[in-house]
Amino acid sequence: MKRYQVGVAASVALFFAISLGTTRDASAQRNDAGENAMQGLRFPHVSGSRNIRIASHLQVGGFMTTADIQIEQERARPYVYLPRRDFVPWPQQPDGLPSKGVDIVSIKDLSHPRVIYSWRIEQQELHRPPGGLQNKYFKLKGRYYDVQSFQFQRGGPDVDLGAVVLDVTGLPDPGTVKEVGRIRVPDVPGGFHNVFAYKHSDGRVLLLATTNGTVANVYDMEKFLAGDPKSGLIATIENPDTSGFFRGYHDFYVGYDPVTHQDRFYGAGYSGYYVFDVSDVTHAKLLTSITGAAGTFLAHTITPEPTGRYVVTEMEYQYTPLRIFDLKPGLDGQVKTISRPIGAWEAHWDGDPHNHVVRWPYVFVSGYMDGLQVFNMMDPTNPYTVGHFYTCECTLAAGAEGAGQVGGMAGAFGVDVRNADGLVVISDKRTGFWAFYMDGFDGWNGHQWGLPNISSAQDWDSGPEGAPKRTNVSAR
Repeated sequence: MKRYQVGVAASVALFFAISLGTTRDASAQRNDAGENAMQGLRFPHVSGSRNIRIASHLQVGGFMTTADIQIEQERARPYVYLPRRDFVPWPQQPDGLPSKGVDIVSIKDLSHPRVIYSWRIEQQELHRPPGGLQNKYFKLKGRYYDVQSFQFQRGGPDVDLGAVVLDVTGLPDPGTVKEVGRIRVPDVPGGFHNVFAYKHSDGRVLLLATTNGTVANVYDMEKFLAGDPKSGLIATIENPDTSGFFRGYHDFYVGYDPVTHQDRFYGAGYSGYYVFDVSDVTHAKLLTSITGAAGTFLAHTITPEPTGRYVVTEMEYQYTPLRIFDLKPGLDGQVKTISRPIGAWEAHWDGDPHNHVVRWPYVFVSGYMDGLQVFNMMDPTNPYTVGHFYTCECTLAAGAEGAGQVGGMAGAFGVDVRNADGLVVISDKRTGFWAFYMDGFDGWNGHQWGLPNISSAQDWDSGPEGAPKRTNVSAR
């Protein structure tokens, strides 16, 4: 996701063509799967590799109005959450429809997905873009909740609104969905660019959120739902480097390490990446960092594989690959910081990857103009492409195709994976919602690979695998 000005992005979009390890050129793959051409749809020429099968497609909203995506992990709850945003102030949208909010898509009939519920912020015409950006759901005391993050520019209402929380337990009945509260950040207006819902090893459901300040906020969602006057805010995690123009975090991942019995926070902090022990979330302890790596600018995303040793990182400016780092020297105390990647991957030399999720050995990437891309990182020094599907015919040109966005930022925006059956979902800013299956990938459980069963998907009932039962009294 972008939260910096286009002018800044333009100044760096032509720099830093970084290549380390084996980066597979996918240019020869663009037309190798005519069998996957989308016959009968509005975008008849998009195609992909033969091992990627289209399971579902739904054109959602107008031009550039979708953002990230999340799918519920239980097959008995076949719901996908699509944040909705505005590219330009409403009603200047091409379709003239209000978009700032969230859509819930039912994929119970996977071949016929449909929006079963839409929530929109009131007074659409007064709220300045972008709107809804990232979405996370969680389960607490047998009920299901959806958290939709928001950012609104100054000059309109709700510039301090970070998120809206909906009770979605009663789906598929849309009449049962209700708003249960809003999280505001009046001290640092600008909302939440990213959120991450995490089942902590101490049993609490936490929501971590970026802010426009130097910290990530941590909320206890049970306290939030109980009406806590601070919205359940229990801690903040400071970015170790607050000297730059961008001082906070872009986004992050939180996961459990069963070897050290630590809850770990992996933060992309613009000038670098930082790993904290947040077992006691009120006293986060820096474990290691990735700083000083050539070409690191506007560090965007960091995601570990199940052991926590290797991380996939992203910077999101054109021509830069995803890079893989080995954290072991830092975690073992052998170096003060890590500054050299051990591997790198890019779908195409002029690409601009946006988001990714790790289901080792596979990494699923939403690559803007490169659509869905899948690569194998079993050998982290030599990642290679194993599948792809171009969800739009996006180019780098300004105007109709490129939308004037630097670096080809029209196209695939968000990606998520349902572990139960391996369903991959994509949100595309031009072509809407997609779902795919990849041949040979019919679900993910770390045990199948001799690894901890740990990924971005949460076990809301039992908590992280391997975590001892404990209570962090100091933070309650």
